[in-house]
Amino acid sequence: MNSAISLDYQINRAGCWSAVIALATTVIAMLLPLDAPDGYLAEHADRVVWLNENGGAFIAAWVNQIVAMLSLSGVFFAIAWRVAANNTLRAILAAMVVLMSVVAFIIPKFIAVWTIPMLADTITAGAVGAEMADALLLLLNVSIPFSLYTSFDYLGFWLYSVFALLVAAPLFGQAITLKISSISLGLFGFIYQILMVALWMGAISPQEIEVYFLGASLLLFFVIVAMLVNFKKAMSSES
Repeated sequence: MNSAISLDYQINRAGCWSAVIALATTVIAMLLPLDAPDGYLAEHADRVVWLNENGGAFIAAWVNQIVAMLSLSGVFFAIAWRVAANNTLRAILAAMVVLMSVVAFIIPKFIAVWTIPMLADTITAGAVGAEMADALLLLLNVSIPFSLYTSFDYLGFWLYSVFALLVAAPLFGQAITLKISSISLGLFGFIYQILMVALWMGAISPQEIEVYFLGASLLLFFVIVAMLVNFKKAMSSES
């Protein structure tokens, strides 16, 4: 096994494990609460109480989200490497976009783990800075689609859609797994841009943002599963 093949093997292995972790964290995410039960409809005071009573589960849920985001980014980096064989420029641009998405995602997710629980504790205790903490917690609502917090999340998903448009065509290959991944990425990237235009034109209300935008993101599940199979097959052929 020469050095070039060895590097391909390592990247395919990293992509394979990233896909496995991404699927595992998706399952775990169904068991952990990302916000108060009523989401953006919950009263602010009720959210503060819920955060104080369920702080551990809330932090665990968002740590899981960080792991999920990083593992999905690992899958995307491995895809960019695969694309580099036929279109180096697109691969470089795609990798840069993924790096920017990591920055966009890690900011709000770290805030959820670090800042939000402390804000709730400060409000409840009535400690110094409680008034500012109350205002900040409203600003950093994790469910309202137009809060400062969720704006970073949707920026991250938009960057994912740009990545998808960059790699969809060059990723298309003879293997059925590559076809599924390519088509799923292309659809996700295209649909997300259309949804952005629809939102700006007023065709989508703020209350419908989560349904439409996160619904489109479900296409990434097919990418993860298909590329997991593809990475494993590539590893077998190189060993």
